[in-house]
Amino acid sequence: MATLFDRHPLGELILPNRVVMAPMTRVRATPDGLATPSMATYYAQRATAGLIVTEGVQPNRVGQSNPGTPGLHTDEQVRSWRPVTDAVHTNGGRIFAQLMHGGRVSHPATTGMRPVGPSAVPAVGAVFTPTGPQPAPVPRALDSTEVPEQARSYALAARRAVEAGFDGVELHGANGYLISQFLSGNANLRTDAYGGSVTNRIRFAVEAVAATVDAIGGHRTGIRLSPGAGFWGVEEDDVPELYAALLTELAAVGPAYVHLEATTDEEVLRGLREVWPGTLIMNPVLPMGTRQTDRAAADRWLGWGADLISFGRAYLANPDLVERLRQGLPMAAHDEATWYTGGDTGYLTYPTYSHPGVPPSSDGWDPGAAAVPAAADRT
Repeated sequence: MATLFDRHPLGELILPNRVVMAPMTRVRATPDGLATPSMATYYAQRATAGLIVTEGVQPNRVGQSNPGTPGLHTDEQVRSWRPVTDAVHTNGGRIFAQLMHGGRVSHPATTGMRPVGPSAVPAVGAVFTPTGPQPAPVPRALDSTEVPEQARSYALAARRAVEAGFDGVELHGANGYLISQFLSGNANLRTDAYGGSVTNRIRFAVEAVAATVDAIGGHRTGIRLSPGAGFWGVEEDDVPELYAALLTELAAVGPAYVHLEATTDEEVLRGLREVWPGTLIMNPVLPMGTRQTDRAAADRWLGWGADLISFGRAYLANPDLVERLRQGLPMAAHDEATWYTGGDTGYLTYPTYSHPGVPPSSDGWDPGAAAVPAAADRT
């Protein structure tokens, strides 16, 4: 059986281990969506991961979900990301940008625009805005002529990601955001080619991935999915059928990987492993649940056929997570109060493990700056 510390090919990359840093919202970008020097340090500190997947990055303005999140839809945003990708590569890492279109999970106070979605059905719950949580507004239902434009927004952002030095992109198809909304049976009430049947509800996801593959190549493209998750009020009917159909269509398109969250029964997830013929990244615990991924959960899923294992909250306070897992070292605790507060405290203030009598190391970066509570994909 493969171990967490074996190499694995991913597209044209050879990953030095099977540990993936999962995407986690950190809201440390500037108000206009620029990546910052602190973000460069943060990701570079975690460059020993086999693969880093960034926090959600909005592919266009209407797709921004939360304030303080970065974008990849302007030239200035592209330039701001180059020091981040350069820092990761200098430290020997590989990094994909997660492209996250919030769809209906947004607010005019954040974007200056009315959110869009497959139908005029609001998300369940309060959304984050610059002035605090606000009730989720009713989105504007996308016209049938607008849907392909939003699918292409992922591809346009993917081209910018490659220009910014990213090794690839992951489409956020999970956790109740736009792709997930189209897969849904209650957020998507459409009667055109994008709604109703399983074939129609998976169409937007397939088109978004296909456009991205056409733009930057399948070897640079992945997608994250959360079967049956129920986040933001999204409900999905016939989860095994829906996701088996989606993975079958995606296999023909040829992305480098599928990234699954443990949001439904293990039996269903293991069945999807059998359907998907390519590289599978598995996140073995429920996002924002009470547990975080540990070595035992990782080994169990490697035994069940997963190729790579993603760790979220474990990476917050443990920038040297790979080595801690390898040596069986204790895990540092993270401070949830600092997940979304901005600034460097709780972001760049977790050191690497220090053996008794040996000062902590950060491989050339500020020793006081290593690991942080990366808000487990608030998403």
